[in-house]
Amino acid sequence: MPHRARARTRRIAAASAAFLAAAAMAVAASPGPAAAAGPPAHTQRVEYFPGPGAEPRQVTVPADTPGRTARPAPAPGGVTPAVRALKRTGPVTGRLDLVVMGDGYTADEQGEFTAAAKEKLDDIFAVEPYRSYRGLFNIWLVDTVSGESGVSGDPTADVVKDSALGARFFCDDVERLLCVDTDKVARYAALAPDADIVFVIANSAKYGGAGYSAGDLPPGSSFHGVATMSSDNDKSYLIGAHELGHSIGHLADEYQYAGYGAYPSADEPAAANLTLLRDPGATKWYRWLGAQDPTGSVVGTYEGGGYYETGIYRPTDTSIMRSLASTDFNVVGREAMIAGFYADADALTSPVPTSRPVGQGRRITVRLAPLTGLADLELTWYVDGRPVPSATGALSMTPHRLGVRGRGHVVTATVTDRTAAVRDPAVRAQTSNSLTWRVR
Repeated sequence: MPHRARARTRRIAAASAAFLAAAAMAVAASPGPAAAAGPPAHTQRVEYFPGPGAEPRQVTVPADTPGRTARPAPAPGGVTPAVRALKRTGPVTGRLDLVVMGDGYTADEQGEFTAAAKEKLDDIFAVEPYRSYRGLFNIWLVDTVSGESGVSGDPTADVVKDSALGARFFCDDVERLLCVDTDKVARYAALAPDADIVFVIANSAKYGGAGYSAGDLPPGSSFHGVATMSSDNDKSYLIGAHELGHSIGHLADEYQYAGYGAYPSADEPAAANLTLLRDPGATKWYRWLGAQDPTGSVVGTYEGGGYYETGIYRPTDTSIMRSLASTDFNVVGREAMIAGFYADADALTSPVPTSRPVGQGRRITVRLAPLTGLADLELTWYVDGRPVPSATGALSMTPHRLGVRGRGHVVTATVTDRTAAVRDPAVRAQTSNSLTWRVR
């Protein structure tokens, strides 16, 4: 059967765009500081992090270049940058492909970039549910060679460096805002086999970072978001973990701005972690009410979120989507993240093509993504839609062993994640994927 994950990509991007439009509407309607007139052409709205334990902020900054092209970006000397697989767990058509590139690393410092990338990724993937679902990710490194070591704005605003991606602190006079030239990022990302998410690791010990969502990326970009973070600050990894909450889980920010007042819309937010409904039993997360949460809260309704102080509610007192003082997603966020993982990745793949009929004696081998912890994969085989209990969990079967006799039958392998981190039946259905072969 056709692969389902990539068929969803446009719907995911559309959902991201819808969320961004709603967020922009809300901020524009606010009586607070962001209520200024609409931004001029060639600007980008980015999220930044004033300090390691601070609540994030949103700001509009000038875009670096008005031109939008897809040409590969050559390294100094005209050499096309190397692309390396840091971790490959399956085919690009069945995985979330995370592309990591460095900025401010010279040709002699590419080993330092690799070490920094591994360290940041290990920190991010120590956070649940990334830890359990790391096996749904392929990770690609792109060697972006800079002319000078380090990035602009480090340590002071007057420092200017020749770096491949134009990374700079003091972006729009905000010291901790670490901007990049997203046109250049897009061109480098296009060199990888595929790109769903992009991280930029800046060669710096200074705390800082930024998050760019789909609506602020160059038109035609295949990926859903960009997160920047400094290499040698031990707290900057939380920026990447938070930004993936937006780009993969489509989670809203749970923080609020003083003076923003009441949420300005009567429309229920699309994000899984915000609601206009004060009654806990009526919320999207009613299945989790009263649960003790990894963040230390009890799941309920807590007023304030989506940048507004009143009229909107979040599921827990805090979480990584509210403040980087928290290093955990709440259970509602975890469930949304798992749904997001499966929107772009499949736990079940096979080297045996589904596009061609198989003989009764043909061995059909399937592969399960190497998931751990929260994940609980259940593999079932079917013949003409009827389960074959004796084959449950088998990674290799022939139609004959499944009881097929004669032509025209259909063999299907289906995996479903029975994780206890999912309670919503609609999300449970998203964790399931199937492969089907017709028997000749």
